Amino acid sequence: MTRLFRGVYIVFIVLRYGLDELVLTSFQKPGLRLLARIVSIGRDLSAPRGQRLREALEHLGPIFVKFGQVLSTRRDLLPFDIADELAMLQERVPPFPSEQAVAIIERAFAKPLGEIFTEFTLQPVASASIAQVHFAVIVDRNGVSREVAVKVLRPGMLEVINKDLSLMRMLANWVDRLSVDGKRLKPKEVVAEFDKYLHDELDLVREAANATQLRRNMDGLNLVLIPEMFWDFCHTDVMVMERMKGIPISQVDRLRDAGVDIPKLARDGVTIFFTQVFRDGFFHADMHPGNIQVSIDPATFGRYVSLDFGIVGTLTESDKEYLAQNFAAFFRRDYKRVAELHVESGWVPADTRIDELESAIRAVCEPYFDRPLKEISLGLVLMRLFQTSRRFNVEIQPQLVLLQKTLLNIEGLGRQLDPELDLWSTAKPFLEKWMLDQVGPQKLWQQLKDEAPRYAKLLPELPRLVHDFLKHRQNTSTPSLDALIEAQRQTNRLLQRLIWAGIGFVGGLAAMQLFTHLH
Repeated sequence: MTRLFRGVYIVFIVLRYGLDELVLTSFQKPGLRLLARIVSIGRDLSAPRGQRLREALEHLGPIFVKFGQVLSTRRDLLPFDIADELAMLQERVPPFPSEQAVAIIERAFAKPLGEIFTEFTLQPVASASIAQVHFAVIVDRNGVSREVAVKVLRPGMLEVINKDLSLMRMLANWVDRLSVDGKRLKPKEVVAEFDKYLHDELDLVREAANATQLRRNMDGLNLVLIPEMFWDFCHTDVMVMERMKGIPISQVDRLRDAGVDIPKLARDGVTIFFTQVFRDGFFHADMHPGNIQVSIDPATFGRYVSLDFGIVGTLTESDKEYLAQNFAAFFRRDYKRVAELHVESGWVPADTRIDELESAIRAVCEPYFDRPLKEISLGLVLMRLFQTSRRFNVEIQPQLVLLQKTLLNIEGLGRQLDPELDLWSTAKPFLEKWMLDQVGPQKLWQQLKDEAPRYAKLLPELPRLVHDFLKHRQNTSTPSLDALIEAQRQTNRLLQRLIWAGIGFVGGLAAMQLFTHLH
């Protein structure tokens, strides 16, 4: 019943804000238009269509706001008036009352506000779909005053999100049962993945941990700044972090006036993304312009400033390897290898003809090489790949949904900063270096060092393990003499191999060490 009421409410909001006009004006369906106007008598459509769409998404809640945030980065797919209005979802979501924020903070720490902060700005400086931010000053455990940003979770968010997710699960079940593409699209798994990340975003302690991990991973790259978390002041509903200062990345004219190298900034964004994805397998998955600033401080001039770490994506070593090989083959235009990788990974049925899949992928991708980003619509490429995948029964990978979303964010950001950016040539050297690091001598040496303690412990135990094995065989059966002789021969061969393997392992370590010292 709750889902039914929510569904009715969504339809009402769509009609109340005249969103039906955005669709129905494209088609001559006067009956539907008349029905919509009767159901929503008294609605006011005087506001621009973009404004009405933004306000409708705000009324529908955080899931719909996030959908609008993603859309706002795709100016190649949306009219400019709608894209400009949706961009406000990233910065101008209406805040909730400051009194509620103070009450949440005091309840979280069981102290009056004055005992937690030496200064606290009641007026929020930013408001998003999940939380809002206030500036404050704390005294850290070393007795030093620090300027901080205090993120406070919106009250009642869990109930709202659960209602929307319940409706999405119902729709996913319908798609799974009624659509011929249900098994391939995995709608229930995709919703479950979305569910996981949204609930993770409601736990600000988890977000603080995400930020700390990203900060550690990015240390030394010198391309991005991530705020320090103050763990003594973090709670499920409240997070206190270092205050960051910069210019929003969407304000390109201000950045250019400040002397920031905009084309370099665009290239750096691509480098950060591929580093997080392929090197670390842990990436910021909510990289819309509202979460990114650029530092103009002399010590860190031109670096990205990342904010809002509620949604991060993770990839397994297997995911990273297959993705990197796919990208590398794609950049080399080796479409046969791309097709083979899809079969090897199980993304397409094992009986798929490689030559047919290769030809289909080539037809989609070849027209877009050697073009600047302004002439490429990744959305169109993905749509054509989707049509191709349907033909070959490619299964959707739920764990890659966030990566696809983030890639769209990156493309939208790159298009905004530098339309001449060649996304492919910028990423290709990075991926080639990453592949070399995965299969080259440095990777082998690192794996040997990682495994050395385990082998060092195993080698002295080999005689006892062999003795236990033989004793077990003797106790469990009474084999013939020929069988015992053969077992002894196998044992001797095993011991010889293990001894030679041990000698080879130690020799390899010594040779690697000598090679390292000589060079």
